[in-house]
Amino acid sequence: MAKTAMKAMLWLVTVMVCSGSVFPVTAADFPAKAITLIVPWAAGGSTDTCMRILAENAAKHLGQPVIVENKPGGGGTVGPATMAATAKPDGYTLSQIPMGVFRLPHTMKTTWDPLKDFTYIIQLTGYTYGIVVKKDAPWKTLKELLDFAKANPSKVTYATPGVGVMQHVTMEKLARKEGIKWIHVPQKGGIEVITATLGGHVMVGAETSGWAPQVESGDLRLLAVWTEQRTKKWPDVPTLKELGYDIVAYSPFGIAGPKGMAPQAVKILHDAFKKAMDEPSFQKILEDYYMIPFYKNSESYTKFTQELYTEEKENAEVLGLKKE
Repeated sequence: MAKTAMKAMLWLVTVMVCSGSVFPVTAADFPAKAITLIVPWAAGGSTDTCMRILAENAAKHLGQPVIVENKPGGGGTVGPATMAATAKPDGYTLSQIPMGVFRLPHTMKTTWDPLKDFTYIIQLTGYTYGIVVKKDAPWKTLKELLDFAKANPSKVTYATPGVGVMQHVTMEKLARKEGIKWIHVPQKGGIEVITATLGGHVMVGAETSGWAPQVESGDLRLLAVWTEQRTKKWPDVPTLKELGYDIVAYSPFGIAGPKGMAPQAVKILHDAFKKAMDEPSFQKILEDYYMIPFYKNSESYTKFTQELYTEEKENAEVLGLKKE
């Protein structure tokens, strides 16, 4: 009888261990292996570069590698959606969370609910966005570009990293304001936007500051930035706000895991990524890409996502994509 009971107990424990329902993550045993950090954009863009440096820094504080895995597509939503659907809530799979995660559920049926299906760990920063054209483009100012677009309906093409991303939203806000129609040509990521603009495949690029090296070299012309105030780097380039458009866009982002993560794991990850943020290498890459530091801890970030979700409902309406 005793042997039978012991066998039954061992069998039960084995089942529970395999299902992840026993021995929760504790500060003593987490992390015990490498952590995967999904970057839902193509490699080589500004977000990918920043997240790789952050991952490298965080690995030192976690004592385990943080491996970046690129999963581009869906305006930055494929990666988080994959994590929500397939990853265990054990802290070993994380993802950068772009604004599209909060917008897409307002435009179509999705497999995730941004308020229920993620464990928000830390908010990191936001972007400096801008509108760029080739150096030999006929437009020296944003007004000249918009006037041309107004006079030539459906002739101007512009690239962004995908349908429904902040770049797409903002360009369509401009179009609505000016009563113009131009053609959106979505790409897989920021580097593709820059390549398409440089190659003349599109007339205009709307993207984060991944275009900075090309603007510095003179290969691209920066017509406007979307920050609250002019940037220190390009003090002669106006903001959309001062040009008369009530638009300030910085698209804050952070890191999350699947729903149901243990609080101990969340704290360990938060603390490690916060230390990684504070390291000079990460601060420098933010400066290099003109990103705006915008830190929030796990609790504040979680609350903030509710505001973002409401805001993105309005942006979906701007795009005319709000689901019925």
